[in-house]
Amino acid sequence: MGKNKLFSLSKVWNKFDNDIDSVEFGKKGQSQYRRAFDILLQTERYWANMQKFRKDRARNKNFTFGDQWKDLITVDGRTMSEEDYIISQGNVPLKNNLIRRLVRNVVGTYRQQEKEPICTARDRDEQSLGETMTTILQYNMQLNKINELDARNFEEYLISGAAIYRKWFGWRKDRLDCWTDLVSPNNWIIDPNMKDPRGWDCEFIGELHDISFEELCQKFAKTKEDYFKLKDIYNVSNYRKRLNDSAKEFGYSELNNLDFYMPEDSNLYRVIEVWRKETKPRLRCFDPNKGEIYKIEIEDEEEMVTSVNNERIAMGLAAGMTEDDIPLIKTEFFTDSYWYFYKLTPFGHILEEGETPYEHKEHPYVFKLFPFIDGEIHSFVGDVIDQQRYTNRLITMYDWIMRASAKGVLLFPEECIPTGMDINDIADEWSRFNGVIAIKTKGTTEIPKQISNNATNIGISELLNLQLKLFEDISGVNGALQGKPGYSGISASLYSQQTQNATTSLLDILDSYSQFIVDSAYKDVSNIQQFYDHKKVINIAGRKGEDIIYDPDKIQDVKWDLSIVESTSTPTYRKLANDFLIQIWSANQITLEQLLEHGDFPFADSLLQSLRAQREELEKGGVPEQIPHDIVDRAQAGVDIQNLEKYQQPLKG
Repeated sequence: MGKNKLFSLSKVWNKFDNDIDSVEFGKKGQSQYRRAFDILLQTERYWANMQKFRKDRARNKNFTFGDQWKDLITVDGRTMSEEDYIISQGNVPLKNNLIRRLVRNVVGTYRQQEKEPICTARDRDEQSLGETMTTILQYNMQLNKINELDARNFEEYLISGAAIYRKWFGWRKDRLDCWTDLVSPNNWIIDPNMKDPRGWDCEFIGELHDISFEELCQKFAKTKEDYFKLKDIYNVSNYRKRLNDSAKEFGYSELNNLDFYMPEDSNLYRVIEVWRKETKPRLRCFDPNKGEIYKIEIEDEEEMVTSVNNERIAMGLAAGMTEDDIPLIKTEFFTDSYWYFYKLTPFGHILEEGETPYEHKEHPYVFKLFPFIDGEIHSFVGDVIDQQRYTNRLITMYDWIMRASAKGVLLFPEECIPTGMDINDIADEWSRFNGVIAIKTKGTTEIPKQISNNATNIGISELLNLQLKLFEDISGVNGALQGKPGYSGISASLYSQQTQNATTSLLDILDSYSQFIVDSAYKDVSNIQQFYDHKKVINIAGRKGEDIIYDPDKIQDVKWDLSIVESTSTPTYRKLANDFLIQIWSANQITLEQLLEHGDFPFADSLLQSLRAQREELEKGGVPEQIPHDIVDRAQAGVDIQNLEKYQQPLKG
């Protein structure tokens, strides 16, 4: 009898006794504080693992912006900076900042590219929507001033080897939209076990946020009770009684003040954002009727699979289909890995948590590490630091030798010192341009004389020139790319080829950053599709007379490919487009109004308004006014007459 007894499933097997569902397993038997501190300890460990990266970044940044004598040395058992040692020897630590010029040149090369991401629908039937999404993406980029952010992020990429954005949706500047934030590597936390240069094996990412209490309440206080809870957690009254004890000066940063739990400024409040991969049992579903593969929660199987299959069986049998011929949804159990976020206080409170709310099913960060071989980062600036240090040493040594050499030293015998004067009086009188010193030479053969000696040429100039040459060779940024004039007799084609060769040497880092821009645009497009959930009319700055209508019903489910192309805002592109439009207008393929609408002419708006006003007068039966002469003159000045005649020749023949 006992062998046939049935026990309750909840008694013999508890689904939380295993850790397949990592979130629920963490909640079981643990308080919120225990869970929060477990996450905080893991986050702090990963943050501590990035200490060397932060120090290397700080060193690269110091060298880039001119603070180049901070490396520590040990002299006679004492450890001090190179700057302190040179000063202790009575000399001045000189420097010639070549790295700053180098970084400016490379950033200038990046800005000259003038490229932008465009969207292409994977389904060619939906290609007409590609231009609409490209325009919406450009609107969002203008909203976030992405061109400036990209340049500053590229500068960070050269200095530290890391470029990081945070893409999010919410309120800012009294508007609800998709936003892009530049993330400082000092506050960034990443999985130290990554090896994939694409970042696909990342399982942990986070950031330290230091925000004001007003911003804290704006993000996390949904009710009045939440406000007082936050005030109690952070003990705001005590914070506000204290004066700001931050030693940070405006425009300067101090790496030594970084701490995981406390912000540098005591008037700010720290929130620790953590995203990590969690696991959960789910069902993978294949629907042959729709050709779709998707995943569902196990508890939704009855509603989304069983009931649907029962309906299909009933419909199929009623239609005379055999049961084997009915397309049923098939399921497969699997352990899903997904992104889960936590917003934590340093005191063990979980302000928010949940599965990623984004349709792209990832964290909100976009990052690129360079070159990231075997998980290692080697920045562009780090490659030339040794040349910069040696250049500074040679300059300082040259100054040291020249100051130590004898120059205009006066040898004055003591027996020649006149009565009533001492050696200081002699030195003072000697320094006068019309000074006179009376001496008695009786009884001595020595008279005062001056010794002058030039610094010995020991090859410092040659070494300095060698280091400057090595600096260009290692960085790949030669004189042509820096805009230096060529030597006498150099041809224009050779100078252009030298510039092209220098650009080729930078192609790897430029294209690597372009991939970061593409990855960033993918998340922008995904967020736009998800959060732009109502129709809107958008006019992009610079697009005359063009209003783009965004219809979420048409665009939300479109799959896109993104690529980086030459920007349509460049003068070269505009000239080519204008010349082509003039050509087809000359062939009577388009009207003058279409030419002005699609071309980019400085007079287009004024001329369009005059043409439309003229047409309205004609429709009313009135006599139209003549187009103002100043507009006609501007129109003629804006058209390339030579190109126009060139295009008209085949038409006349």
